[in-house]
Amino acid sequence: MFTSVDDVSARLAESGYLASPAVATTVFLADRLGKPLLVEGPAGVGKTELAKAVAQVAGARLVRLQCYEGVDESRALYEWNHAKQLLRISAGRDETWDEARTDIFSEEFLLPRPLLTAIRGDEPTVLLIDETDKADVEVEGLLLEVLSDFQVTVPELGTITATRRPFVVLTSNASRELSEALRRRCLFLHIDFPEEELERRIVRLKVPGIEAALAESVVRVIGALRAMDLRKAPSVAETIDWARTLLALGATTLDENVVRDSLGVILKHQDDILKAGAKLDLDAV
Repeated sequence: MFTSVDDVSARLAESGYLASPAVATTVFLADRLGKPLLVEGPAGVGKTELAKAVAQVAGARLVRLQCYEGVDESRALYEWNHAKQLLRISAGRDETWDEARTDIFSEEFLLPRPLLTAIRGDEPTVLLIDETDKADVEVEGLLLEVLSDFQVTVPELGTITATRRPFVVLTSNASRELSEALRRRCLFLHIDFPEEELERRIVRLKVPGIEAALAESVVRVIGALRAMDLRKAPSVAETIDWARTLLALGATTLDENVVRDSLGVILKHQDDILKAGAKLDLDAV
């Protein structure tokens, strides 16, 4: 999909994703080596958006598996259309079970879920396995076969191997430790909160019309909040939301009233808001 690291940076920027050199390099290597990419870091720093941006610039289909506690094989790989199978069995009452079984366990009755959908695709595909750390440990076992050999085994149909490997992105907020077996199959990328200069560029790109001085003030205040011991530090997404909020309020500068009245946009816990209200010194940032 990409010819060089610079090509990654330029094309992602065209899609609205400003990638650091480390991000661009790792994306290029994942593409060139055909390896899954495990992206870890705090919530809201652009892990999911990276997969979306890669799909956009590559003209690829995005297939997303959203992980959560309790997600299982039927939600990740495939399941059988039991209602349709029952109708088929009812329609063929004179058939033997062996005759019916051969029919109902066929492609017509298979419901592919994200992993199988990505494996079977003939078109360019980006497979996003989002918030992998929220899934149960057992789900990692389902991923190992997919990420090792890019194949899925359906007992009734056999092994389905990818004819065109998808570009795979796994994201994790590090709420639990992923297995070494899973990590070993991936290239690793940690995305942290961006440096001030990059975050200013992101704000200017995502919030057209914002003045440079206001964007700089927003990023400095966000940096001061992240330095506090908060339950949930503001993410890049919340920085952008706050910049848009200030524009909607008609603010051209940051003053104490504007900041305190809009803290709920960037801080999502009352004790964080109280702590920020008590400690934040606008004159010092």
